[in-house]
Amino acid sequence: MSGEEDAPLIESRADLIEVMASGGKPKAEWRIGTEHEKHVYRKAPVRPVPYAGDDGIHALLAGIEKRTGWHPFFDRGNPIGLRNMGAVGGISLEPGGQFELSGAPQLTIHDAAAELDSHLEDCRAVGGPLNIHFLGLGVTPIWSVGDIPAMPKSRYGIMTPYMNKVGTLGTSMMYRSATVQANLDFSDEADMVKKLRVSVALQPIVTALFANSPFVDGKLSGYLSFRSHIWLNTDRARTGMLPFAFEDGFGFERYADYALDVPMYFVIRNGEYINTAGESFRAFLDGKLPQLRGARPTLKDWENHLSTLFPEVRLKQFLEQRGADMGDRDHVLALSALWAGLLYDSEALDAAWDLVSDWTEFERQTLRNEVPRTAIHTRFRSGTVADIARLVVDLADDGLRRRKQLKGGDDETIYLAPLKQTLDLGKTQAERWIDRYNSAWAGDLVCIFDEAEM
Repeated sequence: MSGEEDAPLIESRADLIEVMASGGKPKAEWRIGTEHEKHVYRKAPVRPVPYAGDDGIHALLAGIEKRTGWHPFFDRGNPIGLRNMGAVGGISLEPGGQFELSGAPQLTIHDAAAELDSHLEDCRAVGGPLNIHFLGLGVTPIWSVGDIPAMPKSRYGIMTPYMNKVGTLGTSMMYRSATVQANLDFSDEADMVKKLRVSVALQPIVTALFANSPFVDGKLSGYLSFRSHIWLNTDRARTGMLPFAFEDGFGFERYADYALDVPMYFVIRNGEYINTAGESFRAFLDGKLPQLRGARPTLKDWENHLSTLFPEVRLKQFLEQRGADMGDRDHVLALSALWAGLLYDSEALDAAWDLVSDWTEFERQTLRNEVPRTAIHTRFRSGTVADIARLVVDLADDGLRRRKQLKGGDDETIYLAPLKQTLDLGKTQAERWIDRYNSAWAGDLVCIFDEAEM
């Protein structure tokens, strides 16, 4: 772990703002980062995978380290992930062992596809002999939180009891949900504001398109994206639709003010996590954090705190799109393609803003509340979310065509195919799983572990 205590101290509000503003870069340097979390499981019989043991997640990490040459990092002596020191990317463990690839920033979706395919090949080659397999769903379909072994990460030991104080499904978020995330750049504050507003407004539309978690506790959940429902019941102080982002004057400073009001989780000193759950970062700025009397935060402390915010779109040195359920390989790439087409082409971005600019706060929040249950069939104004989704996918398609990023004669529009299929069928992946559950599987959810294996 890096030494947070050795980083520069925060001297002023300008330092808080600069941490985010420093991400601005010219268009030629914009990149696309793709992150995804895969559930891990064993076959014959289907069951969760523990961390320890010769065939546990610890062994999976060791095997991928040997295969890739990536470098392990540790928490209290336990390997908890790998870093690719060359291309800025890595593997980390979520609380329930979800195996996450944080992809390196890529120029094109073609590059992201090559990275993803290489990673999945590594996972299968190492995981297969260990009887470790990978599942592309938004929520584990049959296990309770208590069934899933916890990973030995100090921050999760702090977060777990705190989640039980601030929401009803926070531990479900931690231990049995999985997402795919696309990270995109901005040029300056004005560009960030426009992209963030479009991204927040359209996030429920994306949630609907990527709905892929209809089962929980061994049965139908009543939702098409139970993962998205989980987030509505996790921690209202650090989640949500950022309504203030649509107010006049919004920018880096306003986001910093929001972040300062989100309760802390922890501070790291000498490689150890200090439990500060529920404390105020503002008090920390004044040297009044009860656990570290007189100590003042560093820039690294602030960066760590920003990473513990979980809104639908998270601002750091880039914008993180957080609304999609985990899916198969093609859906992972579809998310990055969709957002790159919308946000990296000025014509598409302008058209997307025109589409959402008159939506009210009430309408945005209502969409957010309802799409977990009804996804693309959610009513909106005189139509449905599917109607909006068609417009959004068309805008992204046009934007990707104008990007003219070719590989083997194909541009990046090929990666939107799963979304076009959903709209053509009028059924999300979640609904297609439900159809299988009610027919070929005869109600046996173990079948999904074969069909949704990555």
